[in-house]
Amino acid sequence: MQASLACYSRPHGNPLVKLNLQTSSHTTTNSYNLLPSITSHTPISLPLKLQPQILLSPSPLLPKPKSNRTLSSKVGPLGCGISSNGYGASGKRSLREWVELCGEALSTAFPLWVTIGCVLGLVRPSSFNWVTPKLSIVGLTIIMLGMGMTLTLDDLRGALAMPKEVLSGFLLQYSVMPLSGFFVSKLLNLPSHYAAGLILVGCCPGGTASNIVTYLARGNVALSVIMTAASTLSAVVMTPFLTAKLAGKYVAVDAAGLLTSTLQVVLLPVLAGAFLNQYFQPLVKLVSPLMPPMAVATVAILCGNAIAQSSSAILMSGGQVVLACMLLHASGFFFGYVLARMLKLDVSSSRTISIEVGMQNSVLGVVLATQHFGDPLTTVPCAVSSVCHSIFGSILAGIWRRSVPAEMKD
Repeated sequence: MQASLACYSRPHGNPLVKLNLQTSSHTTTNSYNLLPSITSHTPISLPLKLQPQILLSPSPLLPKPKSNRTLSSKVGPLGCGISSNGYGASGKRSLREWVELCGEALSTAFPLWVTIGCVLGLVRPSSFNWVTPKLSIVGLTIIMLGMGMTLTLDDLRGALAMPKEVLSGFLLQYSVMPLSGFFVSKLLNLPSHYAAGLILVGCCPGGTASNIVTYLARGNVALSVIMTAASTLSAVVMTPFLTAKLAGKYVAVDAAGLLTSTLQVVLLPVLAGAFLNQYFQPLVKLVSPLMPPMAVATVAILCGNAIAQSSSAILMSGGQVVLACMLLHASGFFFGYVLARMLKLDVSSSRTISIEVGMQNSVLGVVLATQHFGDPLTTVPCAVSSVCHSIFGSILAGIWRRSVPAEMKD
Protein backbone atom coordinates (compact mmCIF):
# COMPACT_ATOMS: atom_id res chain seq x y z
CA MET A 1 0.00 0.00 0.00
CA GLN A 2 1.18 3.54 -0.80
CA ALA A 3 -0.11 6.74 0.83
CA SER A 4 0.14 10.36 -0.23
CA LEU A 5 -1.13 13.52 1.43
CA ALA A 6 -2.09 16.88 -0.07
CA CYS A 7 -2.91 19.94 2.02
CA TYR A 8 -4.91 22.89 0.65
CA SER A 9 -5.60 26.34 2.10
CA ARG A 10 -9.16 27.56 1.51
CA PRO A 11 -10.32 31.23 1.77
CA HIS A 12 -13.15 30.24 4.12
CA GLY A 13 -13.34 27.37 6.55
CA ASN A 14 -10.72 24.98 7.89
CA PRO A 15 -7.85 23.82 5.65
CA LEU A 16 -8.66 20.78 3.53
CA VAL A 17 -6.59 17.59 3.53
CA LYS A 18 -6.83 14.96 0.79
CA LEU A 19 -5.52 11.48 1.56
CA ASN A 20 -4.82 9.13 -1.37
CA LEU A 21 -4.53 5.42 -0.62
CA GLN A 22 -3.36 3.10 -3.40
CA THR A 23 -3.44 -0.68 -3.22
CA SER A 24 -2.82 -3.29 -5.87
CA SER A 25 -6.51 -3.30 -6.82
CA HIS A 26 -7.80 0.28 -6.50
CA THR A 27 -7.13 3.84 -5.34
CA THR A 28 -9.23 5.62 -2.69
CA THR A 29 -9.27 9.37 -2.09
CA ASN A 30 -10.82 10.86 1.04
CA SER A 31 -11.05 14.55 2.01
CA TYR A 32 -10.90 15.85 5.56
CA ASN A 33 -11.09 19.12 7.41
CA LEU A 34 -8.31 19.77 9.87
CA LEU A 35 -9.43 19.70 13.49
CA PRO A 36 -10.41 23.21 14.74
CA SER A 37 -7.63 23.04 17.32
CA ILE A 38 -5.05 22.96 14.54
CA THR A 39 -4.48 26.47 13.23
CA SER A 40 -3.58 27.19 9.66
CA HIS A 41 -0.05 28.16 10.58
CA THR A 42 0.82 24.97 12.46
CA PRO A 43 2.97 22.50 10.51
CA ILE A 44 1.48 19.00 10.44
CA SER A 45 3.58 15.86 10.52
CA LEU A 46 1.98 12.44 10.05
CA PRO A 47 3.78 9.42 11.53
CA LEU A 48 4.30 6.06 9.90
CA LYS A 49 0.99 4.79 11.26
CA LEU A 50 -1.98 7.10 11.45
CA GLN A 51 -5.56 6.67 12.56
CA PRO A 52 -7.88 8.95 10.56
CA GLN A 53 -10.70 8.62 13.07
CA ILE A 54 -8.46 10.21 15.74
CA LEU A 55 -6.41 12.82 13.90
CA LEU A 56 -8.83 13.97 11.24
CA SER A 57 -12.53 14.77 11.20
CA PRO A 58 -14.44 14.07 7.97
CA SER A 59 -15.77 17.10 6.15
CA PRO A 60 -19.56 17.47 6.57
CA LEU A 61 -19.72 18.35 2.88
CA LEU A 62 -18.07 15.12 1.75
CA PRO A 63 -18.96 11.42 2.24
CA LYS A 64 -17.37 9.63 5.16
CA PRO A 65 -14.62 7.16 4.40
CA LYS A 66 -15.82 3.59 4.15
CA SER A 67 -13.17 2.24 6.46
CA ASN A 68 -11.40 3.45 9.59
CA ARG A 69 -8.75 0.77 9.63
CA THR A 70 -5.29 1.59 10.91
CA LEU A 71 -3.07 2.20 7.92
CA SER A 72 0.54 1.26 7.63
CA SER A 73 3.03 2.19 5.00
CA LYS A 74 6.71 2.17 4.27
CA VAL A 75 6.47 5.83 3.36
CA GLY A 76 8.39 8.10 5.75
CA PRO A 77 6.86 11.01 7.71
CA LEU A 78 4.92 13.42 5.57
CA GLY A 79 4.91 17.16 6.26
CA CYS A 80 2.71 19.87 4.89
CA GLY A 81 2.63 23.59 5.49
CA ILE A 82 0.14 26.23 4.40
CA SER A 83 2.19 28.93 2.78
CA SER A 84 -0.63 31.51 2.69
CA ASN A 85 0.28 32.56 6.23
CA GLY A 86 3.98 32.80 5.55
CA TYR A 87 5.01 29.43 6.94
CA GLY A 88 6.67 26.79 4.89
CA ALA A 89 6.89 23.10 5.74
CA SER A 90 9.79 23.90 8.05
CA GLY A 91 7.61 26.23 10.15
CA LYS A 92 10.01 29.21 9.91
CA ARG A 93 8.69 32.77 10.11
CA SER A 94 8.77 34.96 7.03
CA LEU A 95 10.35 38.43 6.95
CA ARG A 96 6.87 40.01 6.99
CA GLU A 97 5.94 38.10 10.14
CA TRP A 98 9.12 39.20 11.88
CA VAL A 99 8.30 42.82 10.97
CA GLU A 100 4.77 42.39 12.33
CA LEU A 101 6.07 40.78 15.53
CA CYS A 102 8.55 43.59 16.16
CA GLY A 103 5.89 46.19 15.35
CA GLU A 104 3.47 44.67 17.84
CA ALA A 105 6.13 44.55 20.55
CA LEU A 106 7.03 48.21 20.01
CA SER A 107 3.34 49.23 19.91
CA THR A 108 2.48 47.38 23.11
CA ALA A 109 5.17 49.38 24.94
CA PHE A 110 3.74 52.71 23.74
CA PRO A 111 3.42 54.21 27.29
CA LEU A 112 7.17 53.77 27.72
CA TRP A 113 8.03 55.55 24.45
CA VAL A 114 5.65 58.44 25.12
CA THR A 115 7.04 58.85 28.63
CA ILE A 116 10.61 58.85 27.28
CA GLY A 117 9.67 61.48 24.69
CA CYS A 118 8.09 63.76 27.29
CA VAL A 119 10.96 63.39 29.77
CA LEU A 120 13.46 64.12 26.99
CA GLY A 121 11.49 67.21 26.00
CA LEU A 122 11.53 68.37 29.62
CA VAL A 123 15.26 67.91 30.34
CA ARG A 124 16.67 68.50 26.80
CA PRO A 125 14.27 70.76 24.91
CA SER A 126 16.82 71.33 22.14
CA SER A 127 16.39 67.69 21.08
CA PHE A 128 13.13 68.66 19.35
CA ASN A 129 14.26 71.81 17.55
CA TRP A 130 13.90 69.98 14.23
CA VAL A 131 10.14 69.38 14.72
CA THR A 132 8.20 72.03 12.77
CA PRO A 133 4.41 72.65 12.70
CA LYS A 134 4.33 71.26 9.15
CA LEU A 135 6.02 68.04 10.29
CA SER A 136 3.49 67.75 13.13
CA ILE A 137 0.63 67.85 10.64
CA VAL A 138 2.34 65.25 8.44
CA GLY A 139 2.85 62.97 11.45
CA LEU A 140 -0.79 63.16 12.53
CA THR A 141 -1.91 62.60 8.94
CA ILE A 142 0.13 59.38 8.84
CA ILE A 143 -1.53 58.17 12.05
CA MET A 144 -5.01 58.87 10.71
CA LEU A 145 -4.16 57.27 7.35
CA GLY A 146 -3.01 54.13 9.15
CA MET A 147 -6.23 54.04 11.14
CA GLY A 148 -8.27 54.39 7.96
CA MET A 149 -6.44 51.41 6.48
CA THR A 150 -7.93 49.22 9.22
CA LEU A 151 -11.53 50.09 8.28
CA THR A 152 -13.65 47.89 6.04
CA LEU A 153 -17.29 47.49 5.11
CA ASP A 154 -17.45 44.79 7.77
CA ASP A 155 -16.87 47.48 10.40
CA LEU A 156 -20.00 49.29 9.21
CA ARG A 157 -21.96 46.05 9.34
CA GLY A 158 -20.62 45.47 12.85
CA ALA A 159 -21.83 48.91 13.94
CA LEU A 160 -25.29 48.12 12.62
CA ALA A 161 -25.24 44.84 14.56
CA MET A 162 -24.68 46.55 17.95
CA PRO A 163 -26.29 49.98 17.74
CA LYS A 164 -26.91 50.29 21.50
CA GLU A 165 -23.23 49.83 22.39
CA VAL A 166 -22.01 52.19 19.65
CA LEU A 167 -24.53 54.92 20.47
CA SER A 168 -23.89 54.65 24.22
CA GLY A 169 -20.14 54.87 23.69
CA PHE A 170 -20.49 57.85 21.38
CA LEU A 171 -22.65 59.81 23.83
CA LEU A 172 -20.35 59.04 26.77
CA GLN A 173 -17.27 59.97 24.71
CA TYR A 174 -18.56 63.46 23.97
CA SER A 175 -20.17 64.13 27.35
CA VAL A 176 -18.02 62.63 30.12
CA MET A 177 -14.64 63.91 28.93
CA PRO A 178 -15.57 67.46 27.84
CA LEU A 179 -17.52 68.03 31.06
CA SER A 180 -14.73 66.47 33.14
CA GLY A 181 -12.22 68.84 31.53
CA PHE A 182 -14.46 71.81 32.30
CA PHE A 183 -15.13 70.88 35.94
CA VAL A 184 -11.52 69.87 36.71
CA SER A 185 -10.39 73.28 35.38
CA LYS A 186 -12.89 74.93 37.71
CA LEU A 187 -11.97 72.72 40.67
CA LEU A 188 -8.23 73.41 40.41
CA ASN A 189 -8.69 77.01 39.28
CA LEU A 190 -6.32 76.46 36.36
CA PRO A 191 -4.81 79.40 34.48
CA SER A 192 -6.68 80.17 31.26
CA HIS A 193 -4.08 78.59 28.95
CA TYR A 194 -4.00 75.32 30.90
CA ALA A 195 -7.80 75.27 31.23
CA ALA A 196 -8.26 75.74 27.49
CA GLY A 197 -5.76 72.95 26.72
CA LEU A 198 -7.40 70.55 29.19
CA ILE A 199 -10.87 71.19 27.77
CA LEU A 200 -9.55 70.85 24.22
CA VAL A 201 -8.06 67.40 24.87
CA GLY A 202 -11.28 66.40 26.63
CA CYS A 203 -13.22 67.30 23.47
CA CYS A 204 -10.95 65.23 21.21
CA PRO A 205 -12.02 61.81 19.88
CA GLY A 206 -10.82 58.47 21.21
CA GLY A 207 -7.17 57.58 20.64
CA THR A 208 -6.00 54.79 18.34
CA ALA A 209 -3.97 53.24 21.18
CA SER A 210 -7.29 52.37 22.85
CA ASN A 211 -7.68 49.46 20.41
CA ILE A 212 -4.48 47.85 21.72
CA VAL A 213 -5.45 48.43 25.36
CA THR A 214 -8.95 47.02 24.75
CA TYR A 215 -7.42 43.84 23.36
CA LEU A 216 -5.13 43.48 26.39
CA ALA A 217 -8.05 44.14 28.77
CA ARG A 218 -10.20 41.38 27.20
CA GLY A 219 -12.69 43.94 25.94
CA ASN A 220 -14.78 44.02 22.77
CA VAL A 221 -12.14 44.83 20.15
CA ALA A 222 -14.66 45.15 17.30
CA LEU A 223 -16.63 47.72 19.33
CA SER A 224 -13.39 49.56 20.12
CA VAL A 225 -12.48 49.91 16.45
CA ILE A 226 -15.99 51.06 15.54
CA MET A 227 -16.12 53.58 18.41
CA THR A 228 -12.71 55.03 17.53
CA ALA A 229 -13.77 55.41 13.90
CA ALA A 230 -17.15 56.96 14.82
CA SER A 231 -15.70 59.47 17.31
CA THR A 232 -12.86 60.36 14.92
CA LEU A 233 -15.15 61.02 11.95
CA SER A 234 -17.59 63.03 14.07
CA ALA A 235 -14.72 65.04 15.62
CA VAL A 236 -14.89 67.28 12.55
CA VAL A 237 -18.00 68.82 14.10
CA MET A 238 -17.95 67.82 17.78
CA THR A 239 -14.42 68.93 18.74
CA PRO A 240 -14.68 72.54 17.46
CA PHE A 241 -18.27 72.91 18.73
CA LEU A 242 -17.64 71.62 22.27
CA THR A 243 -14.29 73.43 22.59
CA ALA A 244 -15.89 76.73 21.59
CA LYS A 245 -18.74 76.24 24.08
CA LEU A 246 -16.69 75.10 27.07
CA ALA A 247 -13.33 76.87 26.56
CA GLY A 248 -14.67 80.07 25.00
CA LYS A 249 -14.85 81.74 28.40
CA TYR A 250 -11.10 81.19 28.93
CA VAL A 251 -9.63 82.05 25.54
CA ALA A 252 -10.89 83.07 22.11
CA VAL A 253 -11.64 79.91 20.13
CA ASP A 254 -11.55 79.94 16.33
CA ALA A 255 -14.30 77.34 15.76
CA ALA A 256 -14.17 77.70 11.97
CA GLY A 257 -10.39 77.24 11.95
CA LEU A 258 -10.67 74.19 14.22
CA LEU A 259 -13.29 72.73 11.88
CA THR A 260 -11.08 73.21 8.82
CA SER A 261 -7.99 71.77 10.50
CA THR A 262 -9.87 68.75 11.87
CA LEU A 263 -11.28 68.11 8.43
CA GLN A 264 -7.80 68.20 6.89
CA VAL A 265 -5.88 66.13 9.42
CA VAL A 266 -8.60 63.67 10.48
CA LEU A 267 -11.46 63.10 8.07
CA LEU A 268 -9.60 63.19 4.75
CA PRO A 269 -6.73 60.86 5.80
CA VAL A 270 -9.15 58.37 7.40
CA LEU A 271 -11.33 58.28 4.29
CA ALA A 272 -8.21 57.96 2.12
CA GLY A 273 -7.01 55.01 4.21
CA ALA A 274 -10.39 53.29 3.98
CA PHE A 275 -10.40 53.84 0.21
CA LEU A 276 -6.94 52.27 -0.10
CA ASN A 277 -8.02 49.32 2.03
CA GLN A 278 -11.05 48.77 -0.18
CA TYR A 279 -9.43 49.06 -3.62
CA PHE A 280 -5.66 48.67 -3.14
CA GLN A 281 -5.35 45.82 -0.66
CA PRO A 282 -1.95 44.57 -1.91
CA LEU A 283 -0.46 48.00 -1.15
CA VAL A 284 -2.16 48.13 2.26
CA LYS A 285 -0.94 44.64 3.07
CA LEU A 286 2.60 45.74 2.20
CA VAL A 287 2.72 48.87 4.40
CA SER A 288 0.30 47.96 7.22
CA PRO A 289 2.94 46.23 9.43
CA LEU A 290 4.91 49.50 9.50
CA MET A 291 1.99 51.75 10.50
CA PRO A 292 1.65 50.89 14.26
CA PRO A 293 5.33 51.54 15.15
CA MET A 294 5.29 54.69 13.00
CA ALA A 295 2.21 55.90 14.88
CA VAL A 296 3.81 55.23 18.27
CA ALA A 297 7.00 57.05 17.23
CA THR A 298 4.98 60.01 15.94
CA VAL A 299 2.99 60.29 19.19
CA ALA A 300 6.18 60.17 21.28
CA ILE A 301 7.89 62.84 19.14
CA LEU A 302 4.93 65.24 19.03
CA CYS A 303 4.27 64.96 22.77
CA GLY A 304 7.96 65.44 23.54
CA ASN A 305 8.01 68.51 21.29
CA ALA A 306 4.94 69.98 23.04
CA ILE A 307 6.68 69.58 26.40
CA ALA A 308 9.94 71.02 25.02
CA GLN A 309 8.20 74.19 23.83
CA SER A 310 7.29 75.11 27.42
CA SER A 311 9.76 73.13 29.51
CA SER A 312 10.76 75.99 31.81
CA ALA A 313 7.14 76.89 32.61
CA ILE A 314 6.29 73.23 33.25
CA LEU A 315 9.19 72.85 35.69
CA MET A 316 7.85 75.85 37.61
CA SER A 317 4.17 74.90 37.75
CA GLY A 318 3.86 71.53 36.05
CA GLY A 319 2.52 69.71 39.12
CA GLN A 320 -0.85 71.36 38.71
CA VAL A 321 -1.09 70.27 35.06
CA VAL A 322 -0.16 66.67 35.86
CA LEU A 323 -2.80 66.53 38.61
CA ALA A 324 -5.42 68.01 36.28
CA CYS A 325 -4.68 65.44 33.56
CA MET A 326 -4.74 62.58 36.04
CA LEU A 327 -8.15 63.67 37.33
CA LEU A 328 -9.45 64.12 33.79
CA HIS A 329 -8.55 60.61 32.67
CA ALA A 330 -9.44 58.94 35.97
CA SER A 331 -12.90 60.48 35.56
CA GLY A 332 -13.14 59.19 31.98
CA PHE A 333 -12.18 55.62 32.83
CA PHE A 334 -14.40 55.51 35.94
CA PHE A 335 -17.58 57.09 34.62
CA GLY A 336 -17.18 55.40 31.25
CA TYR A 337 -17.41 51.99 32.92
CA VAL A 338 -19.99 52.81 35.58
CA LEU A 339 -22.40 54.56 33.22
CA ALA A 340 -22.06 51.79 30.63
CA ARG A 341 -23.02 49.22 33.26
CA MET A 342 -25.94 51.41 34.32
CA LEU A 343 -27.08 51.29 30.69
CA LYS A 344 -27.23 47.46 31.01
CA LEU A 345 -24.25 46.78 28.74
CA ASP A 346 -22.23 43.60 29.29
CA VAL A 347 -18.87 43.62 31.07
CA SER A 348 -16.77 43.29 27.91
CA SER A 349 -18.51 46.21 26.18
CA SER A 350 -18.37 48.29 29.37
CA ARG A 351 -14.62 47.77 29.61
CA THR A 352 -14.29 48.85 25.98
CA ILE A 353 -16.34 52.02 26.49
CA SER A 354 -14.35 52.86 29.64
CA ILE A 355 -11.09 52.63 27.68
CA GLU A 356 -12.46 54.52 24.68
CA VAL A 357 -13.76 57.34 26.89
CA GLY A 358 -10.65 57.50 29.09
CA MET A 359 -8.08 57.51 26.27
CA GLN A 360 -8.06 60.54 23.99
CA ASN A 361 -6.39 61.46 20.71
CA SER A 362 -4.02 63.78 22.53
CA VAL A 363 -1.85 64.35 19.46
CA LEU A 364 -4.82 65.92 17.69
CA GLY A 365 -5.13 68.25 20.67
CA VAL A 366 -1.43 69.16 20.40
CA VAL A 367 -1.72 69.97 16.68
CA LEU A 368 -4.95 71.98 17.07
CA ALA A 369 -3.60 73.90 20.08
CA THR A 370 -0.40 74.73 18.19
CA GLN A 371 -2.29 76.04 15.17
CA HIS A 372 -5.17 77.90 16.80
CA PHE A 373 -4.11 79.05 20.29
CA GLY A 374 -1.53 81.79 20.63
CA ASP A 375 -0.04 80.64 23.93
CA PRO A 376 2.25 77.58 23.57
CA LEU A 377 1.36 76.58 27.13
CA THR A 378 -2.05 75.50 25.81
CA THR A 379 -0.38 72.44 24.27
CA VAL A 380 1.06 71.26 27.59
CA PRO A 381 -2.10 69.57 28.99
CA CYS A 382 -2.50 67.73 25.67
CA ALA A 383 1.04 66.34 25.85
CA VAL A 384 0.83 65.42 29.54
CA SER A 385 -2.56 63.84 28.82
CA SER A 386 -0.94 61.39 26.41
CA VAL A 387 1.36 60.10 29.14
CA CYS A 388 -1.40 59.91 31.77
CA HIS A 389 -3.94 58.02 29.69
CA SER A 390 -1.28 55.62 28.38
CA ILE A 391 -0.15 54.71 31.90
CA PHE A 392 -3.69 54.52 33.31
CA GLY A 393 -4.89 52.43 30.37
CA SER A 394 -1.97 49.99 30.67
CA ILE A 395 -2.55 49.52 34.41
CA LEU A 396 -6.28 48.98 33.86
CA ALA A 397 -5.60 46.48 31.08
CA GLY A 398 -3.28 44.54 33.39
CA ILE A 399 -5.96 44.38 36.09
CA TRP A 400 -8.83 43.43 33.76
CA ARG A 401 -6.77 40.87 31.88
CA ARG A 402 -6.73 38.72 35.02
CA SER A 403 -10.50 38.17 34.80
CA VAL A 404 -12.36 36.93 31.72
CA PRO A 405 -15.89 38.38 31.27
CA ALA A 406 -18.66 35.78 31.45
CA GLU A 407 -19.81 36.48 27.88
CA MET A 408 -16.31 35.68 26.56
CA LYS A 409 -16.26 32.25 28.25
CA ASP A 410 -19.14 30.93 26.15
